[in-house]
Amino acid sequence: MFQTRTMQTLLLSLSLAALLGACARDSTSAPAAAKTLDPNAQVDSIVLGMGCFWGAERRMAALPGVVDVESGYANGEIAGSYEAVLAQERALRARKSAKRNHAEVVKVTYDPAKTSLEAVLAGFWENHDPTQGDRQGNDVGSNYRSAVYTRSPAQLETAEKTRAAYQAALSQAGRGAITTEIAPLKAYFRAEEYHQDYLVKNPKGYCGLGGTGVKYPGAGKSIAAAAGAPALDGKALAADRQLVVFEAEDCAFCKQFKAEVMDRWTSPVPIRATFSPQAPTGWTLEKALFATPTIVLFENGREVSRYTGYNGEQERFWKWLGHRLLTPEQRRIAFEQGTERPFTGSHLDEKRPGWFVDPISGARLFRSDAKFDSGTGWPSFFQPAPGALTYHADNSHGMKRVEVKSASSGIHLGHVFDDGPPPSGKRYCINGNVLKFVPDAGR
Repeated sequence: MFQTRTMQTLLLSLSLAALLGACARDSTSAPAAAKTLDPNAQVDSIVLGMGCFWGAERRMAALPGVVDVESGYANGEIAGSYEAVLAQERALRARKSAKRNHAEVVKVTYDPAKTSLEAVLAGFWENHDPTQGDRQGNDVGSNYRSAVYTRSPAQLETAEKTRAAYQAALSQAGRGAITTEIAPLKAYFRAEEYHQDYLVKNPKGYCGLGGTGVKYPGAGKSIAAAAGAPALDGKALAADRQLVVFEAEDCAFCKQFKAEVMDRWTSPVPIRATFSPQAPTGWTLEKALFATPTIVLFENGREVSRYTGYNGEQERFWKWLGHRLLTPEQRRIAFEQGTERPFTGSHLDEKRPGWFVDPISGARLFRSDAKFDSGTGWPSFFQPAPGALTYHADNSHGMKRVEVKSASSGIHLGHVFDDGPPPSGKRYCINGNVLKFVPDAGR
C-alpha cells in the first residue's frame, strides 16, 4: 500500500520505484494453494478486486452480514503466488509477456440471511474508486485493477445491475466512467498467510479511507454516514485558511499523526479532524480521498493542497505546509539553507517582551530577553528555548560552522558561534525572515 510498502517495491524496477503507494511486501512465504469453492455452503461468497488487498480486507470485513474475508489472487494466467504476481507485472511492463496477471482480490463470504449481495456490492463500490483502471490511488499495475469475479449467472447479473446504478450516481456527481472488470471467476488462489488479516497483525499498516465519496443509490446511508461520520460544518471553520485531517478510526498512522503533530499543535493555521471522507459542508475537494490520514489545506472553502499519508516524517509534513505559508524569500532560507543580507531581515530591532517562534509550526524558539545586539546585521540570541533547536555540521563555503534548525519543523534558521555574551558564551545568528514574533499578552 503506501509508505511501508514503498521501500520494498523499490526492488522491482525504477518505474515501480516512483510509486509511493506500491503494494510490495516480504516475499519469503511459500506459494499459495488453490482455493476450492464449496457450492453447498450455507453462506455465499464473491471475489472482489479493490486495489491492494490489505485495506480491502479490513473495509469489507466491517460490513454487516459479512462473516469472513480472505486475501487472494484471481483470474490470471500464471501461478498463484505473490512472487509470481510481482514477476509477471515486471514482465508486462517490459513487454516480455502477454499472459494476464492476477488481480489482488478479497474473497468476501457473507450470510444471505443477514445481508444481500447488493448490499455487499454497495460497500464494494463505495469503498474504492472504480474509475481508475489498472490502479487504485498510488498503487499502479494490472494486479491492482478493480474487479468483480462472480460464481454464478445470478451474481453476474447483480454485479452488472449495481455497476449501472453506481455509474449513474457517479455521473450525476461529475465523476468518470467505471473501469471495473466484471466476469466469471476462472481462477482463485489464497494469498500467503502473512497477508491474511494483515492490518490486525500489523496495526501500522496502510489504511484505506474509502473511494469517491459518492453514495451508492438506494442502499440507505453511505458507508461513512453509517459509521456516524457527518461532514464538518464549513461555517464553523476558518474561512480564509483551514487544515482538515481526514482520518479513520482503525488507522494507526492517524493516531501517530495526532500524537506527534496535532496534540502539540501551535501553528497559526487552525486544524480539525474528521472521520467523514466528505468535504466540509459548502466546501470543495479537488478529488476523492483514498488513504488516511490525508491532510487537506483549504483556502476560502476550496482545496489548495493536500498531504496524503503519514508515517512519522514530521519534517516532510512541515515542509509541505511551509511551501503554502511562507514567501519565496522565506522558503529560500528555510528549505535551501539561504541567508538574508545583513541588516535587511525582520525583527532586528524588536525589543518587546515575547517569543520568537517557528513561522510554520508556531513552536517557541527564542525568548526576547535572550536577544542581544551583536552588530552583525542579524538577530542574535545567547540562548534558545529548551529542545527548540537541532545542530548540524556545516562545511559549506570553505568554512566549518554549526547549523541550527527548528526541532519542530526542520527549517534552516542560521548558525551558532562561540563568541556570544555570558552566561552561555554562544551567539545564535538567526535569519530574521524565518522568525515570527509573538508579544506577551497585553504588549
